[in-house]
Amino acid sequence: MAFARSVLHMMWMLATVIPWGIIMCVASIWRRGEPLYWMAERWLGWAIGGARVILGIRTRVTGMENLPQEKRAGAVLLVKHQSTLETFLMPTLMPHPLAYVFKKELIYVPFFGWAMARLDMIHIDRSQRAQAFNKVVKQGRELLAQGIWIIMFPEGTRMPRGQQGAYKSGGTRLAVETGAPVIPIAVTSAKVWPRKAFVKRPGVVDVSIGPAIPSLGRKPDELMREVEAWIEGEMRRLDPEAYR
Repeated sequence: MAFARSVLHMMWMLATVIPWGIIMCVASIWRRGEPLYWMAERWLGWAIGGARVILGIRTRVTGMENLPQEKRAGAVLLVKHQSTLETFLMPTLMPHPLAYVFKKELIYVPFFGWAMARLDMIHIDRSQRAQAFNKVVKQGRELLAQGIWIIMFPEGTRMPRGQQGAYKSGGTRLAVETGAPVIPIAVTSAKVWPRKAFVKRPGVVDVSIGPAIPSLGRKPDELMREVEAWIEGEMRRLDPEAYR
């Protein structure tokens, strides 16, 4: 049954992403910024809705009160990364537009990548580390000033359930450079949508949004250690079976 549901969900994703990608590219000719972003968020909502209806995956969110409330308040979201699910889920939860920092190769993915390339995102060449970070700071500063929140996965890649990757300080370096607070977020997506797995299982994904951590006067490495301690501690609280 799980396999059949996963096939059906994949068909749903393919059937919707193709027209959506085309519409996004055409609409971007005369529509940019927030209007185009919320058009993209609508398709992500369809993807998450499909996961709920077809796969039986539900989400349980806590800590929304920890998000900055001011309309133009900036924030850097640092999120635990276990599967594709949180990539689609986060924009559907957040009250502000988000700008992902991602490797530029993704913009060449048919339809999905083409649409992402039209949005205010930060795509980087990972082989050029210094230039890539300078681009993140430059674009990040501009986007934060517009009230767009920057979202990054500090481990850099999806981690198997119960495992912890090396937390890289790029996100906290950006926060320190711009003065934006850091929002740590724990997500237990691998319980139902394992890393690189085709077959998904029904269940509940917990999303826990931590208190905002000020970045002013902090050192990036020290700040990242605090973020890491909060996220990994919360992961063990939310999914204790995975960390036995």
